[in-house]
Amino acid sequence: MSQLPNKQRHLITVTNPRSPVSEAFRALRTNIDFSSVDETIQVIMVTSSGPEEGKSTVSANLAAAYAQADKKVLLIDADLRKPTAHKTFSLSNRFGLSSLLSQQAVLEDTVQDSGVSNLSIMTSGPIPPNPAEMMASNRMSTLLQDLRQRYDVILIDTPPLLAVTDAQIMASKSDGVIMVVSYGKVKRDIAVKAKANLDRVGAKMLGVVLNNVKRKASEGYYYYYYGN
Repeated sequence: MSQLPNKQRHLITVTNPRSPVSEAFRALRTNIDFSSVDETIQVIMVTSSGPEEGKSTVSANLAAAYAQADKKVLLIDADLRKPTAHKTFSLSNRFGLSSLLSQQAVLEDTVQDSGVSNLSIMTSGPIPPNPAEMMASNRMSTLLQDLRQRYDVILIDTPPLLAVTDAQIMASKSDGVIMVVSYGKVKRDIAVKAKANLDRVGAKMLGVVLNNVKRKASEGYYYYYYGN
């Protein structure tokens, strides 16, 4: 494993793998793996009801947790409106998902080494004028079919559910969805409305990550998972 730059210090599954938070991500990984007995969960979308709930941090740490289990993992930043993966992993965002879907680049130009063993990153690429149309395109569906042959696990970080339609579109193309909810920030009716948006497209809900739950003043904030 490569030495991570300072910008990646919040990737706790990498920098402090023995912490309770890292253990929570490993538990999340295990819960996802056992959430469906009859089918493989390979393409996992991570979203939230609104902004700043921690979905991108959850996506990155969950991707690293899978990589630590010797899975070949790709994290795709499909938030083509407010991307963060290139900042989290200190990567170039010159080429990425938008470049690939607009045929401005080939796959090899858009997949980058994360610095974490077994984990590759496809950043968002330049912000396009038509993100929702890109998500709904046949090229996106074809891309995912191709990537399924190349990776064991594909994590997709999308925009919030209630902000735009991008996440609903991607949910219909994924094997399952994890929704991140920030404790004390999101009201119940908002979370229920976000879940209803997923139901409308027939998305498979794998569970919810309740973020920013404060157990004790000395222990900081933890991630919790609970399924359907």
